[in-house]
Amino acid sequence: MSTRENNVQKRKLVPQKERIWIIVALMVSDFMLFWEINGLLQHSLAYLHSEQFEDTMKDFGSIARIALFFVLTYYVLLRLMKLRFLKGQINLKKWLSTLLRFSRRWHTPIAILAIALIILHTVAVFLHGFEFDFDNINGLLALFVLLPVPISGLFRYQRMDKKWHLRSGIAFAILFLIHSFL
Repeated sequence: MSTRENNVQKRKLVPQKERIWIIVALMVSDFMLFWEINGLLQHSLAYLHSEQFEDTMKDFGSIARIALFFVLTYYVLLRLMKLRFLKGQINLKKWLSTLLRFSRRWHTPIAILAIALIILHTVAVFLHGFEFDFDNINGLLALFVLLPVPISGLFRYQRMDKKWHLRSGIAFAILFLIHSFL
């Protein structure tokens, strides 16, 4: 590969084979955000402070949690592939590599959808009434730590992130798990 071809490939923000699914995920998440926020803003104040709305708010968070667990499986599988005891396990390693390819392919599109659900969950929490308790403060901290993750993910495609995507992702995962389960 010549230097010129290498420079052309570096200029692309997202690789060609992943671009279509990322664009589809962005379109679906934009539509979902517009549709749901528009729907949330049309409810009365009495409904926004009801238990039924609290269930809706928690549903956004629960669906985002499932999506984020799928996103995190990429790193778990990547770590499993590097373990020493798998050196002689050819069949298991082939099966894990198949799962790793699948999770890598869907890592970014599912992460985009999960971020949209997190935004919906955050908007719903503020509409319902934000209280300064451990759970909500921890959720806000997780949201602030989440902000650099997609940006560093774009740098990751260019191999310029110096592991910031992984580090900020791990910090987010820890805060997210605390927020979800405590």
